[in-house]
Amino acid sequence: MEAKRVALYTRVSTNDQHPEMQRRELVEYVKRRGWRLCKEYCDKGVSGTKEHRPALDALLEDCRRSKIDVVVVWKFDRFARSLQQLLHALELFRKLGIGFVSCTEAIDTSLPHGEMLFQIIGAIAQWERSLIVERVRAGLQHARSQGKRLGRPPLRVLNAKDVAALRRERARTKATFRELASKYGVSVFTAHRLCSRSGRAVH
Repeated sequence: MEAKRVALYTRVSTNDQHPEMQRRELVEYVKRRGWRLCKEYCDKGVSGTKEHRPALDALLEDCRRSKIDVVVVWKFDRFARSLQQLLHALELFRKLGIGFVSCTEAIDTSLPHGEMLFQIIGAIAQWERSLIVERVRAGLQHARSQGKRLGRPPLRVLNAKDVAALRRERARTKATFRELASKYGVSVFTAHRLCSRSGRAVH
């Protein structure tokens, strides 16, 4: 059986820190597993809170190109600094058939029990989405109970005097329909209709 192609990912937050300790442990781990180290990716002096990091973006791109079989990191927090970021990455790896190993935390999705981890992670993601939906619904319901109007505010209803003023301004200044709509609080379509020969006062 051909040895699995492995990518290492390391990260340190400041330029005066060194990723060598992480790298050394990861290289030794890969040797023990009998895997083939293909490429190393390191973000140095890059905060983990950033969603896009040069080395991480390159790693994910190579994963999409099927150049990697397993991604190995030292700890979860070197790879992702939020649950959502981790879930998105692991879901991508699952779809691409790529294993993920957190060396110091005994997490290895390349083993048979890895599918169970993916299922647990998927359930957590679904639970998190459900919580967000429930919070939004509760917020809307509370706003309605307080008599607050939701959605876009209604456009003005122009009386005959306003309509006449709008038409005069159009004839006198050649203002655009968008400018008239903004000034009189109506839609562009309504401004156009009101300026037409048969236009009437509408919303």
